[in-house]
Parts: sequence; C-alpha cells; structure tokens
Amino acid sequence: MAEHLRTGAEGEQVACQWLEQQGYRILARNWRHGHLEVDIVARQGGTVVIVEVKTRRSDRYDGPADAVGPAKQRKLYRAAEAYLDALGEDVAVRFDIITVWMTGATPRIEHLEDAFYPTPDEETD
Repeated sequence: MAEHLRTGAEGEQVACQWLEQQGYRILARNWRHGHLEVDIVARQGGTVVIVEVKTRRSDRYDGPADAVGPAKQRKLYRAAEAYLDALGEDVAVRFDIITVWMTGATPRIEHLEDAFYPTPDEETD
C-alpha cells in the first residue's frame, strides 16, 4: 500500500475512535457510490454526519477549513444524497471535516462541525 494511503487509513481509524469517544455512532467507513466516496458516515442523535478526514504528518498544511474546496464539497453533497436515498430515512444531515495531525506521539485532532453548507449553485455540477 502506498504511504499516503496508509497515512489516510491511519487517520480515518483515529478519527473513528475519537468520534465514538464523543458519542457518535459510526455507520460506514469509506462508503462508495459509483465514483463518490465518504470517509466516515456517523450518526449523532437524529443527524447523519458526513465526515471528510484529512490526515497530516506535518504542521505545514492548512487547517480543515481550507482542506476541502468547492469541488470536493459538491462530491460530498452528491454522495450524501445517495447515502440518504439508500438509508431510506428522512433525517438531518451535516458535513464535518476532521484533520488528524500525526506529528507527535499522540495524534492531534481538529473537528470542524458544520464545515460547509451546499448552496443551490453547488448542488448541480
């Protein structure tokens, strides 16, 4: 496995464990629909949370607010629509970003809830 893929998988595992410690229930990891993928689908109460995980091995990168641009947001929105259709429930959805810094003995986590809201212009691509 390529190093960047291994790093990403480690970060997703850390993020899942952290979310569970915060009371989230993990519904899916690396959920795919066609070419779309969601790193983590979790549930917090009545809300389905779509989580994009960014793993860093250096502090030189931007934080989570800068890590997911408009094109990625559109893909996550479309993936969320497909997931909710498959779920068959009418539930609230939220888009979060978690950055995991693997720069010390203990990973550092930054969780940005409600990281973005798709607008009508973003919903169609």
